Amino acid sequence: MTGGTKKDDSLGRYSFPLFVPATRPERFAKAAASGADTIIIDLEDAVGAADKEAARSGLSDGMVGLSGASVWIRINGVSTPWHKGDLEALNGLPIQGVMVPKAEGADMLSAIRSTLPDHVALIALVETAAGIHKATEIAAHSDRMAFGSVDYALDMNCASTREAFLFARSALALAARVSGQLAPLDGVTTKTDDPDLVAADAEHALALGFGGKMLIHPRQLDPAKRAFAPSEADIIWARKVVDSTKDGTAVAVDGEMIDAPVLERARGILERQGVAS
Repeated sequence: MTGGTKKDDSLGRYSFPLFVPATRPERFAKAAASGADTIIIDLEDAVGAADKEAARSGLSDGMVGLSGASVWIRINGVSTPWHKGDLEALNGLPIQGVMVPKAEGADMLSAIRSTLPDHVALIALVETAAGIHKATEIAAHSDRMAFGSVDYALDMNCASTREAFLFARSALALAARVSGQLAPLDGVTTKTDDPDLVAADAEHALALGFGGKMLIHPRQLDPAKRAFAPSEADIIWARKVVDSTKDGTAVAVDGEMIDAPVLERARGILERQGVAS
């Protein structure tokens, strides 16, 4: 089980990683300076088959001098002809994480883990029925999970709706919690010109116990972060609760009895206070 490791601190309890195509190294620095806590340089879906090797070979030059954000690489899946080369290309790169697509079990993740330096986190992108079925196993062999909603809908032949994704999202959140892992990251919102939809999707993810959301455009960053940040009314209530129970005794605040679970909820709200900054 990986929960509670030092990697958790580097991953961040709340995270909003921004994808950038590996074929566009000139965008790496811009993405890192966008305000995203993490950028995901994508060797998989964003790169066509004819460009895989060129994208891989250009990683090192494109990452020179990057600052302002952690860097993850999304590699190609284990069933592809590019997987082994991707892993070999990671050697010596200044990265903090590797995202594994189509994560479906312990054997796959353990094999990849054995090739990585200790400080590099393993992020399991769960995007198939088999992956959701083995969510607890995946959580125990990774540092964080993320929900690949687009590919999950394709695999399940289901609608891309909150109702259709409810079981999968809940399974990931539950598996992460049981394993002592950081809360999972939600999948992308494919519309880049609808901030209200991004915010609504992020609010839904937060309500289900997620710890952030993956993004595909810098303009999605602010609405996603604001959705995870508590309201001013919530902050005022949380401060009142925490200030009223410093000695650990149960008290009533605004007619509400404050016991340990309520106190922890208040502390959680205050932890989210800086998310939108």
